[in-house]
Amino acid sequence: MKFDHIIIRYGEISTKKRNRKAFVAKMRRHILWSLKDIPNIELTANRERMYIILHDADHKEVIARLQGVFGIQSLSPALKVERDIEKIKEAALYYMNQLSDPVHTFKITTKRADKEFPYVTNEVNHLLGGHLLRNIDGLKVDVKNPDFNLLVEIRREAVYLTGEIVPGAGGLPYGSSGKAMLMLSGGIDSPVAGYLSMKRGLEVEAIHFYSPPFTSERSRQKVLDLAAKLAEVTGSFKVHIVPFTDIQVLIQKQVPDNYSMTTTRRLMLRLADQIREKNHALAIITGESLGQVASQTMSSMFAINEVTNTPILRPLIAMDKLEIIDLAQKLDTFEISNLPYEDCCTVFTPASPKTQPKREKVNYYESFVEFEPLIEKAIQNIETITVVPNQQTIENEMEELF
Repeated sequence: MKFDHIIIRYGEISTKKRNRKAFVAKMRRHILWSLKDIPNIELTANRERMYIILHDADHKEVIARLQGVFGIQSLSPALKVERDIEKIKEAALYYMNQLSDPVHTFKITTKRADKEFPYVTNEVNHLLGGHLLRNIDGLKVDVKNPDFNLLVEIRREAVYLTGEIVPGAGGLPYGSSGKAMLMLSGGIDSPVAGYLSMKRGLEVEAIHFYSPPFTSERSRQKVLDLAAKLAEVTGSFKVHIVPFTDIQVLIQKQVPDNYSMTTTRRLMLRLADQIREKNHALAIITGESLGQVASQTMSSMFAINEVTNTPILRPLIAMDKLEIIDLAQKLDTFEISNLPYEDCCTVFTPASPKTQPKREKVNYYESFVEFEPLIEKAIQNIETITVVPNQQTIENEMEELF
């Protein structure tokens, strides 16, 4: 006996009305991609749920993959058996023995859609419950607050058993909310911000500012390794690497030290906005958390944001560092981010950065510097790399999955 199908519950997608079909279609494509190398998988859908027909595939392997698909609220493995009470008993015992977590108390909930079935609801509950109690040591009945509720649905064509609820990733299907550019450093915060943005349905590409020889090739590879982790969500992840050395050197020479960080962030944002426009994205994502460092105070963000009207998304804005670290560890990006290879922001951090910069002052300092030729040069020399899982990279373009 094997589980023959998996029930997929939509969660938040169920709240959509006229646009629901588009959300479901996005999630369907992502599900099919995530299971593409498992033969004979069949996917069906209705208004409220999807169903994976397993055709002898390992249900645990399928569920493990589907848990990473955004838009899925929960999953349940299910059994389809003949309309024979002895077969149903056998299936109920099999289901209980396959549960991931230990169960000490249980109940049976039967729905008899076919009224011609020879046993009424309470008779089915008692027959199945008695069979389980006789065959599983230490198991008890608790109809009010059981560890597990076995659901039995009797239909004309067959009997279906389910009950285990496996949590999904939640959120919205990848690519259903538009496209945005992630400012990806080598730190802990920005990969987490990218993941949370993808969870809200955004298609995400990354921008990384690279300043050799002040930053090493290892710092660049560290960012590509982080991108490879994010690529596990969708199969590929595009990174635009921006040469930033000349601009940073000019800032250090021409802008007062305590305002150099503010100007650096403003120049990064100006470049990111041009890359966003070129790649038809609608927003810029950062890993900023309010008050965490000098450039992330409210005054600093007010001064930095002046250079663009593009929406700046900050998924981590209200999180403290420990919350962000916890998420990074769950995403398996924390150890990579902790590698001792500094990015361009760290290398050029001033001794006493201004925590309450003024717009008028930073505009005054920047008015004496001609940044436009260097911005244009940086845009012309961007290197675009598409990263796939397991730290493989493909130069230039790759056919999009979504």
